[in-house]
Amino acid sequence: MWLRQRLWPAAAVLPLTLLVLRDAPVRFAPPPPQAQAHERAPGVPQPPIVTRAGWHADEGMVREHAVYTGAVRAVFIHHTGESNTYDCADVPRMLRAVEESHIKGNGWDDIGYNFLVDRCGTIYEGRAGGITRQVRGAHTTGFNADSVGIAVLGNYGRGAEVPKAIIRALAEVAAWKLRPGADPQGMVRLVSTNDASRYAKGEAAVLHVISGHRDAYQTNCPGEALYAKLPAIRAAAAALRLRAVRGTDTRRGGSRRDDSH
Repeated sequence: MWLRQRLWPAAAVLPLTLLVLRDAPVRFAPPPPQAQAHERAPGVPQPPIVTRAGWHADEGMVREHAVYTGAVRAVFIHHTGESNTYDCADVPRMLRAVEESHIKGNGWDDIGYNFLVDRCGTIYEGRAGGITRQVRGAHTTGFNADSVGIAVLGNYGRGAEVPKAIIRALAEVAAWKLRPGADPQGMVRLVSTNDASRYAKGEAAVLHVISGHRDAYQTNCPGEALYAKLPAIRAAAAALRLRAVRGTDTRRGGSRRDDSH
């Protein structure tokens, strides 16, 4: 289902110059038992997500099958760098441009991000492999294992406006995908797998559970404006998890509290 659609000028599709490197060549690997299904916090609903079929991903372009990893311990937020003046109705074409840039331009096996969000707050499936599984992405060099990469379409450098719909969408994906027990406002210890990150291979990094790309890699991504919204995204994700827990407890007690506003 397409929400809040508008028109976007075709000339605004630009080649993407994204500062993300592959950790290692992707190999096909069957999902381990813990990755067969999404291990998520009890009661946290899956937000509406436009599938790859919905935005007409070119599956013939994909070079390798997905690789699966462990439960999601961290979320990395990115931006893609295009103009923010696009119309959300044109996002499928933008996503196909991202896919082509990552595969043909960067030489990767598939689009690097697990999910993408447009300025209207619509969430899209990125990398193939199943949105309910723990798919290893190619979004944050050194920290692609046990994590999810979410990119916002557009450029959110200094002075850019970050719509509330984006904050909400990012929080929804984070709250849903993070493993049980993860605190969206907490910290996590991760070990780098690549010397090209901010941390040498084998070095432990203590990062926010919801971090910006720049926290782990030498880049300005996700831009000053979006990076400044990370505390709000963390708080919103934590609130969604708390609401889900309270709703679960209430249902177990035989009634349901209406938290809608």
